[in-house]
Amino acid sequence: MAMTTTPSSAKLVSGSQIPMIGFGTWKAEPGVVGQAVDCAIQTGYRHIDCAAAYCNEKEIGKVFQKVFSSGKCKREELFVTSKLWNTCHKKEHVIAACKQTLSDLGLEYLDLYLTHWPIAFEYTGLPITGDNAMPQDSNGKPKLANVSLKETWQAMESLVRDGLVKNIGVSNFHIVELLDLLTYCEIQPAVNQIEMHIYNQQEDLRAFCVQHNIHVTAYSPLGSGRTGPLQDPLVHQYAQQLGKTPAQVCLAWARNKGVSVIPKSVTPKRIEENFACDFVLKPEMMQQLAKLDKQQVVCDTKEYWNLAVNS
Repeated sequence: MAMTTTPSSAKLVSGSQIPMIGFGTWKAEPGVVGQAVDCAIQTGYRHIDCAAAYCNEKEIGKVFQKVFSSGKCKREELFVTSKLWNTCHKKEHVIAACKQTLSDLGLEYLDLYLTHWPIAFEYTGLPITGDNAMPQDSNGKPKLANVSLKETWQAMESLVRDGLVKNIGVSNFHIVELLDLLTYCEIQPAVNQIEMHIYNQQEDLRAFCVQHNIHVTAYSPLGSGRTGPLQDPLVHQYAQQLGKTPAQVCLAWARNKGVSVIPKSVTPKRIEENFACDFVLKPEMMQQLAKLDKQQVVCDTKEYWNLAVNS
């Protein structure tokens, strides 16, 4: 009999289980994010994706304490991810940044801690705020720090040994950066969190990670903007055929590829709809959706960080 649902979790190299559907908190503003996270946990999400650079971890931490104390969800039932920001890549800053995140979230440990980007900015202090997240030079470009990824990763490994973190991984790493990391790591990255959606499928990178036993999590799995996959005619066609929403089809597409997803919404109805994406798409549907790849990037660092080279 054909499987009608996808697995609810994936096994990481450490043996931990990462839920295949998680809740993203990027661009969820303070004053709004807490209610959204509470709704997500009540809906059944058990993976909450956070980051120091989102500047909302304190509010999320208050929600965690509320749901733990009420008995709605036990700490061991929740998989919490956070990320090391670019200004904290030096060894001593890695440790301090992780402890800051743990304090803000009100947790004793993280289930997963990621190096947010493979780039080091000049240190600007803790906590991370909207004012100090990107130190700029006179040309408005990031002030870079002379810190190797090896130094950063070795500090990340120490967090596991000290019991502050159960799993470590990376985010926004490409194949070359992963190849370099794999030559010196003692603890292999468990996860690579990347932008991945039907309009930006990153098949080569996904296949490389599978080959090297690195789980892939997709952020921005619904794309973005008026020309994103949620508006694609084929996605709408399949949604109508299946009695699903376009968002559910987009999320199911990634899950069918063994990729976990962390959609973000602050609307209760959409939070609930996004959670119901554990169905299997027909092989011919997956084949046709594969043709929609446009390499369309939502999180464009050239734009965000003013890295474009002037012609």
